[in-house]
Amino acid sequence: MKKIFLLLVIFLTSCGYQPLFNVEKNNLFFRDIELSGNKKINRKIISSLKIKENQREDSTITIIIDSDKTIIETSKDSRGQAETYRTSIIIKLTIKNLEKVVKANTFEESFSYDNRDNKYDLLNYQNEIENNLVNKMIEDIILFINL
Repeated sequence: MKKIFLLLVIFLTSCGYQPLFNVEKNNLFFRDIELSGNKKINRKIISSLKIKENQREDSTITIIIDSDKTIIETSKDSRGQAETYRTSIIIKLTIKNLEKVVKANTFEESFSYDNRDNKYDLLNYQNEIENNLVNKMIEDIILFINL
């Protein structure tokens, strides 16, 4: 049993496994970073992905991030008060080399939820939903960039 365990450990440690979601060791350098849309979402993406601007002459890659957040009332009661909402976030990510598009993708997530009586609780809940949706999209972006 010990021999099998030892062989298993040797084969697993030498297989070159690297986690996909590990951005800690990968700082992404781009010549230019162009941001448009929701500033809060853009800042969260830049800080989570550890994207940095590098103005060296040998770097020609540009990243363009365009984000948009919408909150829609999906249903109302008989008095005209909103009963449910849907928060949608769309992120358009484009990576260009000089003027040629290397990679481009649109990431979209949405979540529906009920209204709250207390508007302060509703605002906090909407912020929490936004953070969760952005974190989920950041995982998708990491996979998109790494593959």
